[in-house]
Amino acid sequence: MSTTEEMNHLASPLAPEWLKVPGDQNDLNPLIWPLGVSRSEEGEISVSGVPVAELAERFGTPAYVLSEDHFRARARAFYNAFNDAFAPLCGGVDVYYAGKSFLCVEVAKWVEQEGLRLDTCSGGELALAARAGIDGSKLGLHGNNKSDAEINRALDMRIGRIVVDSLQELERVAEIARVRSLRAPILLRLTPGVHAETHEFIATAHEDQKFGLSMASVNGEDSPAWQAVAAALGHDSLELLGVHCHIGSQIFSPEGFALAAEKLLTFIASVRDLHGVSLKELDLGGGYGIAYTDVDQPQAPEELANAMAQVVGATCRQLGIDVPRISIEPGRAIVGSSTFTLYKVGTLKTIHVERGGDTFERRYVSVDGGMSDNPRPVLYGAAYSASLASRRSDAPPVLSRVVGRHCESGDIVVKDAYLAADLRPGDLLAVPGTGAYCWVLGSNYNYTPRPPVVAVSQGQARLIIRGETEDDLFLRDVSC
Repeated sequence: MSTTEEMNHLASPLAPEWLKVPGDQNDLNPLIWPLGVSRSEEGEISVSGVPVAELAERFGTPAYVLSEDHFRARARAFYNAFNDAFAPLCGGVDVYYAGKSFLCVEVAKWVEQEGLRLDTCSGGELALAARAGIDGSKLGLHGNNKSDAEINRALDMRIGRIVVDSLQELERVAEIARVRSLRAPILLRLTPGVHAETHEFIATAHEDQKFGLSMASVNGEDSPAWQAVAAALGHDSLELLGVHCHIGSQIFSPEGFALAAEKLLTFIASVRDLHGVSLKELDLGGGYGIAYTDVDQPQAPEELANAMAQVVGATCRQLGIDVPRISIEPGRAIVGSSTFTLYKVGTLKTIHVERGGDTFERRYVSVDGGMSDNPRPVLYGAAYSASLASRRSDAPPVLSRVVGRHCESGDIVVKDAYLAADLRPGDLLAVPGTGAYCWVLGSNYNYTPRPPVVAVSQGQARLIIRGETEDDLFLRDVSC
């Protein structure tokens, strides 16, 4: 039987069309896994020379395993690519790491050390930045419903910019700054009406959603975006730096970014023509996609930067305006593929599913984590990959569903994957691509302690966030 025939024979009719039977299930796709990940002769996965069995023994499972080398390399790649591409146009780019994707004090320090700035969206994230020693001028503050306390804290820290999300918020920022005899630096977050090809819940530049100031006028009235410009210019307590947009997350196509840039640059030119004011900054947001499965093909930072620089340069020449200072906000694109979650396999069972008059097998693989450490599959239907990590297997691959330990039928870690037929309890399983929006969205569902985050670099592993204990679970329970 040929290799193709063998793969077709092993393929399950229950699998989605995009999922292919692996030619060698021991292979590790470098687009999905962190730098420094490899297999030993026995097939055990290691990261930067540290074997997963050692990580499991020292830190337990589940655990988030973060390659510091990968994180830093991705941060440098975005910093260098965008500065190289935009230097001839505007002198360079400000790269803001989107802290909402994953943040702790140690990571915030890496961000600053690699020359990036930090984007925050809560008082807690501002407090973390302060603990990491980051100067307020290198911070931005997002959010559609900032509290007065958060605005005051941002001003206390002499923040580099507050991204204003609504007309009401603009007036509140202006009044708080006026009372304090300060001038608040602001960007206006605009919704350019660009529909990114992504999940509905993470597309953020269309009209029918909570973020930003619409650029669309209704019944001949000025749009909220235009009203915000006029209001901001009318307040001595506000310094209008420029405009901002974010079209969504996990986006692979560059067309959406290009269209958003064209719309906002046209808006900047109109502001100059109408108000005689040249806005100096344009933030094009983030949302660059990463590979979670073999079918995902993310663009390299250099490709993104060059494509965006070409559009920005050409549009500014056409409009007859100076190129504003550009900023971007990658988060997932830096941290997402830096991390994998290490689990231990528990119960396995095979169920039978009827389809088209026939019956097919699907194996359920239960692990010692689940939706409490990665809620993205249940929130967004997010797809992930999985690999047997503690050993090599030459057993045939079978269609499997990796599920968690929680009392929810939707507690799915990896909905569809081909895993070795000889998978057994006690094996270590690794799920890559869990650096972004997993730890930060985690919970204590079923009173489950949250896992540790282990940073690995150059053969050394260390905790940067310790795992919770059962005692931690009761710290806020006033009856204990």
